[in-house]
Amino acid sequence: MQDHLSQTFSALADPTRRAMLARLSLGEANVSDLAEPFLGEMSLPAVTKHLQVLEKAGLITKTRKAQWRSCKINGDGLKEAADWMEHYRVFWEESFDRLDTYLKTVTAPPKKGDENV
Repeated sequence: MQDHLSQTFSALADPTRRAMLARLSLGEANVSDLAEPFLGEMSLPAVTKHLQVLEKAGLITKTRKAQWRSCKINGDGLKEAADWMEHYRVFWEESFDRLDTYLKTVTAPPKKGDENV
């Protein structure tokens, strides 16, 4: 059994699912609209499986009103992944800042009077 964060990253690992999320970031869409760009490459059942993975990971929600099945992005589903990445972004920014400071000290031109002739 995968933890929620692993499930999220696994869902995001596929370019088809990322494309579906990109489309949903523009607004709610029905399953047929989401499937349209991929129908030459894959079947409707395959598209539906991708949507199920996104839904199980909490990245989208699906509703059903009669024959209309709409999907919308769930921003809360991305929050845990974004928070996890933020921790490492801060770490790397601080590391690069320390490296930048160090490099400035070792590459700085010698100060007047420090020159050995």
